[in-house]
Amino acid sequence: MIIADNIWMGIAGVGGFLLGLVFYRILASNSLKRKQLHAELEAKKIANQAEIEASRVMEKAMLEIRIAEEKVRSAEQRLTERETCLGSSKAEIDIRISAVEAQERELQSLKTTLESERDALKEKLMGASSLSPEEIRCELLAQVERESAKELKHLRHELSEKSEIQLQDDARHLLLSAMQRITTTPSTQTTATIVDLPSEDMKGRIIGREGRNIRSFEAVTGTTLMIDETPDSVLISAFDPVKREIAKLALEELLKDGRIHPSTIEASVEKARTQVQLNVKSLGEQALHRLKLGSAHPEIVELLGKLHFRLSLNQNSLEHSLEVAFIASMLASELGLDPVIAKRAALFHDLGKAIDHEFEGSHAAAAARVLERYNEDPRVVNAVAASHEEIPASSPYAPLVVIADRISAMRPGARSDSVDSYVQRVKALETLAAGFDGVKEAFALQAGREIRVIVEPDRISDQDARELARSISREIENTLNYPSAIKITVIREKRFSEVAK
Repeated sequence: MIIADNIWMGIAGVGGFLLGLVFYRILASNSLKRKQLHAELEAKKIANQAEIEASRVMEKAMLEIRIAEEKVRSAEQRLTERETCLGSSKAEIDIRISAVEAQERELQSLKTTLESERDALKEKLMGASSLSPEEIRCELLAQVERESAKELKHLRHELSEKSEIQLQDDARHLLLSAMQRITTTPSTQTTATIVDLPSEDMKGRIIGREGRNIRSFEAVTGTTLMIDETPDSVLISAFDPVKREIAKLALEELLKDGRIHPSTIEASVEKARTQVQLNVKSLGEQALHRLKLGSAHPEIVELLGKLHFRLSLNQNSLEHSLEVAFIASMLASELGLDPVIAKRAALFHDLGKAIDHEFEGSHAAAAARVLERYNEDPRVVNAVAASHEEIPASSPYAPLVVIADRISAMRPGARSDSVDSYVQRVKALETLAAGFDGVKEAFALQAGREIRVIVEPDRISDQDARELARSISREIENTLNYPSAIKITVIREKRFSEVAK
């Protein structure tokens, strides 16, 4: 009995040991699994961090690449500009070399002639032994007079040519000085205005039930709303910039208020119209104040303010008029003219662009009629009317305004014309002119506003040259798009030279 008990106790001890061993292995296995799971989570975390860091490094590298590409494009653009300048400089140098060579040939011919005359005089003196002293004296005086007359003629030609060159240099320095003192940046705008929306849901409220809100808005403002063009924004389109500005202010007011229906639309548009009228008056008064011109008639002030919303070849009309006024004032001071008259004429020269269809004719003629109605100075009225050379100028202020207007329009960056489009326009102009039969060379000058065509004199006569200029003019009008006007000059030159021995 005791033995049996011991056996059972031994069996129980072994069983307990085995159970403990199994339980320990289960605990160890669970601990190992937890460690593996923790390690996997850590590995994933490290991998995610590595991916984020790699993405940041990649974005930084892409940004640096884009910056480098932009620098390369800028360098290429500068190189293209330099090549263009070098090309034009080479052409000018070639022309000057040809002129110098012609002068050298002329001097050589003159030298040969003088030497032959000197030899002839020596021969005469050798045979003058039979002449009396009085006859020799008269002969010498006659020879000296002939030689002096030639020298005086040559000297007179040199002095007149030098005076003309000096005048051109003085005029060039005067214009450059006026241009360098103008550092304004032109403001530009387009025929559409974008208004940001607080949310995409506002588009439905702007449209309204069955489109009644948008129809009401377009009818009251005279503009067109483009709803689905861009997300979270509305595009206001209109050719009249004043209407577009009124529509923009009215829509912003409606979005801020939140109540959009026909009655609130009319009230907001009326409020915006009043605000724009006040802004127009303020802009006109500010323009007069900046130029220190005193007062002007309220209608003239209003037209000046409207120029702020007008655009001419991507150049803000009011800023352009102010710039022209500053340039004209500086030129008038240098030339001894009245700078106040010059500033008024230059400021008002584009006033007709803000006038509706009340006056017929060009905008220069319309502006002149308005100025004459409100008793502006006759010199100002004539300068404005003659600013586009439609009528004769009665004072020096008219050509002064024309010069200042062209300086403002043609200076670099004034009308935000890209280098590529400028080069393409000039090349197209030169290619068109060079395509005519008998044309030797063609050069575009003054930013593409003038084209000079050199023809072969043996193939083109004077009458043919005149007809060629007309043909080039018609071809430019029919095939090219260009601002303002282009002057066509056909040059036909034939030279003859001989050497007297």
